[in-house]
Amino acid sequence: MDATPAPLPQAPVLLAISHGTDSPAGQAAIAALVEAVATRLPAVTVRLGHVDVQQPDVAASLAAIDPDRPVVIVPLLLSAGYHVRIDLREQTAHRPGVTITGALGPDPRLADLLAARLAELHPDAAAPVVLAVAGSSDERANDDCRSVGAMLAERLGREVSVGFLAAADPRLDVAVATARGGGIPIVANYLLAPGYFQTLAQRLAGDSRVARPLLDADEPAASLVDLVIDRYRSAAASIRS
Repeated sequence: MDATPAPLPQAPVLLAISHGTDSPAGQAAIAALVEAVATRLPAVTVRLGHVDVQQPDVAASLAAIDPDRPVVIVPLLLSAGYHVRIDLREQTAHRPGVTITGALGPDPRLADLLAARLAELHPDAAAPVVLAVAGSSDERANDDCRSVGAMLAERLGREVSVGFLAAADPRLDVAVATARGGGIPIVANYLLAPGYFQTLAQRLAGDSRVARPLLDADEPAASLVDLVIDRYRSAAASIRS
């Protein structure tokens, strides 16, 4: 009598962890991204949690998952700052079988999406470009953002300066004022979704036009969905190997 074949192992759960926001528009944009990822991965359990502001938090998100299931956490964060390097590691230390991927950035696909957002403004080809980023107390995260600025500069074929919204210099308003010597700058928006920092970027940019964030009310860009899936698949492959 043939032995019953062993059941195939289940794919690791994909737990997408966002920063969290009070903005309903930002919440909806992040949820749409995770829903798009889940649609692309029908054989994978996909969940959404948050490291701050919203519920479920990381602990509650993990508690809702079978403790025997491996989990791949994909931070929906653009750079590897405090939340990725410290918070997520501390908040998952009690749970075996959890793998945390790198942040979404830096990645050339993000630079391509930033360039597409800028093109929607129909800018003058000579207009100075400033990249608005949230900023971090972790200088390594700021360097990640500067790397994306360099990628965007290469993509556009012109200089891109970086302006920070918090925790680092130069502030966005200073970066915009400095760039103004070449004309009225346009602002590329290196924010994942609408929220507090989006409002701050628009205020600090003054009369400069600010591009849309990477996510908003529109369908998530396929490249951004691909990026989340690639982070997950790379980690899941290392678990199985």
